[in-house]
Amino acid sequence: MTDFLQPEGGWFAPSDRLTPPPPTGRKPLFRALSGVARLMGRSEVPDVIALLGQYPRLFWPWLAFASRMMPYGKLPPVTREKLILRTAWHCRSRYEWGQHVEIGLRAGLTDTEIVAVARGPHGWAGDDDAAALDACDELCRDKRVSAPTWERLQARFSGEQLVELTLLVGHYEMLAGFLNTAGLALEPLIEAELQAFYRRVAGT
Repeated sequence: MTDFLQPEGGWFAPSDRLTPPPPTGRKPLFRALSGVARLMGRSEVPDVIALLGQYPRLFWPWLAFASRMMPYGKLPPVTREKLILRTAWHCRSRYEWGQHVEIGLRAGLTDTEIVAVARGPHGWAGDDDAAALDACDELCRDKRVSAPTWERLQARFSGEQLVELTLLVGHYEMLAGFLNTAGLALEPLIEAELQAFYRRVAGT
């Protein structure tokens, strides 16, 4: 396994602190989510869903909240996926990164755009989403969007989208912390997609 791109300090290594139950051990209502996964182009429910699904008191409210931003948010899907990828990069969460490389490609991101997200401001200079990515960097670093960046955001996004943007970054920062602590490894199919992406971009 070779990662062409890695954040400073590298990705947090997977472990077996918390593991999802096998498919046969999942509750009937949860197993119904496999149909939802197929509608989203997935052959299986991601392991993070299976892991959190063991704790229904938290899982169902979280799923309702998270789904209002992804996939049913007001931000353009490509913008949303750039923000999630950049957050995963800051948090060194390989699981979140790998999942959203695959989701981002399906949403319309190009290989070049994903590499630019990893490379930082010099990589996305001139991008329509530069202000959003700058805001993501500021939120992850300073926990606040600066006044100049906020003015740039207001020129493109509605008030509702601005609220969603800030909550999206915070939500995926929280989720990355959980994933890093749980030590969840990518599912084999998503790992294969990630490695295919790395092979394509390795020469660029």
